[in-house]
Amino acid sequence: MTEPSRPEPRDPSELGLEAIVYEKTPPRATITLNRPDVLNAFDFRMLREIARACEDASWDDEIRVVVVTGAGRAFCVGADLKSWSADYLGKPGEYWKWFGAFKDMHDRLREIGKPTLARVNGACVGGGNELQMACDLAVMADDPFIRHVGPEHGSVPAGGATQWLPIMVGDRRAREILLLCEEVSALKAEEWGLVNRAVPREELDATVDELVEQLAAKLPQTVRYTKQQLNFWRDLAWHETVNHARDWLALSMATDEPKEAVKSFLDRKR
Repeated sequence: MTEPSRPEPRDPSELGLEAIVYEKTPPRATITLNRPDVLNAFDFRMLREIARACEDASWDDEIRVVVVTGAGRAFCVGADLKSWSADYLGKPGEYWKWFGAFKDMHDRLREIGKPTLARVNGACVGGGNELQMACDLAVMADDPFIRHVGPEHGSVPAGGATQWLPIMVGDRRAREILLLCEEVSALKAEEWGLVNRAVPREELDATVDELVEQLAAKLPQTVRYTKQQLNFWRDLAWHETVNHARDWLALSMATDEPKEAVKSFLDRKR
């Protein structure tokens, strides 16, 4: 696909997407992470495709709300550690490029100019939680969990978690989530303010539909600037830290700790 000559939206079928499913049924667009065999773990292509879908949705005036969800039994479990092991461990320069795609995906999503809603349908781990936190609102089925595992896998969770968890749940709870690496139930996530609602699975889609309808009824220009103002503290924390994190994490890929942690994780999975 050639680069567009102006900011015109395209039919999703023209975008050549493989790692996500992007659908537009105005006033809603839906981005579905579609690597269910690896629990929707991020690889480079998925990151690029999410960013492209967000760009397209931002250009489409018929789209008023963007829903982000996952295919299968997981929302997203963060980075694909098998891919990391093959392509990035011991290769700081290559990891730096990968993190650039991760950062661009987040920026495209956060700066999309219209409300975003995470439909958390299953396990939400690491970068998956950072993805749902990047959305404006989140609805979660009441049976999965949220968890961070970076300190167990040799990856500082600085792709949104260290920046936004203290804002969302408070400093002590943020430290508990990131340092203990324990599962946070959907009901606890709702209680702590990590998601807006935890609902029985059979009510998930109806709840998402209700929120989409409410959001789509609001004035788009006013909503866009309201969102920009609301993003102030998130953006401040993000932009003050993320490029430093990118460089530090890239350099850490040359050290023993992430190599040994990822190898141990993959050995357990065999």
